[in-house]
Amino acid sequence: RNKVRPALEHAGWLHGVDSLALAQRIQRLADDMKVAPTFLLEVNISGEESKFGLAPEDVEAVLTALPEGPGCCRGLMTIAPLGASESELHAVFAGLRKLRDQLAVRCGTALPELSMGMSGDMEIAVAEGATIVRIGTAIFGQR
Repeated sequence: RNKVRPALEHAGWLHGVDSLALAQRIQRLADDMKVAPTFLLEVNISGEESKFGLAPEDVEAVLTALPEGPGCCRGLMTIAPLGASESELHAVFAGLRKLRDQLAVRCGTALPELSMGMSGDMEIAVAEGATIVRIGTAIFGQR
């Protein structure tokens, strides 16, 4: 939360909003700064303790409690478990897509963006409905 202001100064999209408190801070600062960021709610679909993100069962409450403001939530994002098998990847990515589809119906909110998949699993993510993939390793190589 302490990096929201610099992020809003330089970025139009925020991918890892993992709490209502963070979304509220983004909205307050965006209003003060007269900017309209787009953000994605980060969901921990796999339930890994080492991952950030909202539990799937908490996303609806956060989505419906989002404050009105200049920014908007455009979708969901997740990160698959490191070293997951193909079947696990399909399950994680399909799980996020299904959650998004359920939320769109229950909340009446369009969530067109699904950010999921990285360089090593982007084909599976796209097959499961990803609209955004993070492919830094494919472009810049290993760290």
